[in-house]
Amino acid sequence: MKTAVFSARRYDKTLLARANQDAGHELRFFEDRLTLASASLAEGCEAVCVFVNDSVDAQVLAALARQGTRLVATRSTGYNQIDVAAATQLGIEVVRVTDYSPHSVAEFAVGLLLGVNRKIARASARTRDGNFDLEGLMGFDLHGKTIGVIGTGKIGVIFARIMAGFGCTILGHDPYPSRGFEEAGGSYVAVDELLARSDAVSLHCPLTEATRYIINAHNLARLKRGSILVNTSRGGLVDTEAAIAALKSGQLGGLAIDVYEQEANLFFQDLSSTIICDDVIQRLVSFPNVIVTGHQAFFTVEAIGQIMQTTIDSISAFERGEALVNRVPPA
Repeated sequence: MKTAVFSARRYDKTLLARANQDAGHELRFFEDRLTLASASLAEGCEAVCVFVNDSVDAQVLAALARQGTRLVATRSTGYNQIDVAAATQLGIEVVRVTDYSPHSVAEFAVGLLLGVNRKIARASARTRDGNFDLEGLMGFDLHGKTIGVIGTGKIGVIFARIMAGFGCTILGHDPYPSRGFEEAGGSYVAVDELLARSDAVSLHCPLTEATRYIINAHNLARLKRGSILVNTSRGGLVDTEAAIAALKSGQLGGLAIDVYEQEANLFFQDLSSTIICDDVIQRLVSFPNVIVTGHQAFFTVEAIGQIMQTTIDSISAFERGEALVNRVPPA
């Protein structure tokens, strides 16, 4: 089956081709992001394979449909970059990766929390310059602290289990309570109570209209003063301008993000020799108590391997007319 693969990096090409060895699909790799301008690259392809920062809105989908595309497969769990309602109207099926190593993201979130709390990145940069002074590097013990988890799906449960191992009290908030979260030692509370009691809050929920800017000025004001916020889910969960204001006032004691609302034009590319015109990200990285990474929480051998295999399996199932187990429900 002819498939146009957008936002394809070297590792995508290598691992997707490896997963495709037995399936034998005709994969056409493009480093370009999928946009209305680049949609013509998928001419004649029955399927397109996209990633989190591709633009798969109604206009793009209409252009793809005119060219013969009948399937959109995203190499991610989240699918907020895809206008599912428009895809449904156009008769285009959408599939995603419903399950891959949830440990990858949960473990990375723990790493970010440790990194910003114990100033690990700052300490490493100092010692590279021969500065071994400890001034400004003091953190706090996680043992005995309260950790808030917003979103208690598979990743949130694993994160909670790890933090319970540190000796933390775990609070959770999710409209769909999980027995696994409670078995990990977590307790469900209202979001206001979670924010007020937590020494650190980690976000593990999808981006929907209900969760967009779940961390906004209103909720930041309800945070326990000096607490740390970690986001490895979707950038749109956090109102970045409000977070910057909270950092300046000291209301927010630290911020560690692997995702950013305006990341589409920044992440997954080398901009080290260019002028970055995004003033918000420039302000963020100027704070000594902020860590920003480039959407790499999922980036482990195990996770990427599973993502690629699931994607190929979905394309194969579609080609054979079989039930799509990873289908995004029509809107």
